[in-house]
Amino acid sequence: MIEVEREILSISGALSIKKTESVQMLWSDYGEIKRYFLEEGKYSSLIVKHIQLPDSSQHPKGWNTDLSHQRKLKSYQVEREWYQEFAHKTDTDCRVPKSFHAVEAGNELLLIMEDLDASGFPIRLHHNDVSLSHTKSCVKWLAHFHAKFMNTSAEGLWPIGTYWHLQTRPDEWERMQNTPLKNAAKAIDEHLQQSNYQTIIHGDAKLANFCFSENGDVAAVDFQYVGKGCGMKDVAYFISSCFEADECQQYEEELLDHYFKHLKIALGQSTVFQSIKEEWTKLYPYAWADLYRFLDGWSPGHWKMHGYSEQLTTKVLKELDSK
Repeated sequence: MIEVEREILSISGALSIKKTESVQMLWSDYGEIKRYFLEEGKYSSLIVKHIQLPDSSQHPKGWNTDLSHQRKLKSYQVEREWYQEFAHKTDTDCRVPKSFHAVEAGNELLLIMEDLDASGFPIRLHHNDVSLSHTKSCVKWLAHFHAKFMNTSAEGLWPIGTYWHLQTRPDEWERMQNTPLKNAAKAIDEHLQQSNYQTIIHGDAKLANFCFSENGDVAAVDFQYVGKGCGMKDVAYFISSCFEADECQQYEEELLDHYFKHLKIALGQSTVFQSIKEEWTKLYPYAWADLYRFLDGWSPGHWKMHGYSEQLTTKVLKELDSK
């Protein structure tokens, strides 16, 4: 059993732990994220993600299969790899928490990292109160993140990023109610996978995984599903987490323009930007259709299955039918 407090005091040089507070319980009782407040030492506080793999679990949607367990287990191993081998390659334009320590023993994994609240990113937003300005800050973050890892190796991460990737979700595919979409699922996935330009994508880039500063700067957390992929998967999923159908339609062009503006800046003198933009713009509807496919089998009637996502999915199905 990992002695959590001993690990924290050792890595921080603190005299003692003053208090703790729960940040979040992990899905299906797989552990907890806590904030530890420290007495002296190098840090005033730290974030500790303590994964404790259970013998059985209770998933909120009823997905308590061995496949689900193995997917979560893999996700925590991927997150550890991300923080140990990739996180230090990011910069202030795609800010992530600094990783200080990782310990694995038996069915436990401990990740000790920077407290972004203490580092000036204390604000969390809900889709009911997010502004277009906040949304653009996150889209800018994604552009810089994708540029940083464009066409680089993702060894040790998910071969294909996102938690809803088709290959990892056969149970949800079986439950799909939309037969034309079910039949087209593989073709949609192949279009995204066969993109000439692949990067490392966050894989769970929802609004809740972004932390904001008072002046609008942004950082991102939760890298369990980081891996290779087309950047549009992150962009579509992020927009889906912020807006209802009408706003998605209203802001689509503005947000995509903002994304590609900053992707161009982040790529610098790269000669491939225009090719990336042309290819990924065409794949934006496919990213939405891929997400819609997952939701249809995972949680039919989900609030993200609205008119806008349905419209883009229909567009993709018609395009595939015409080929």
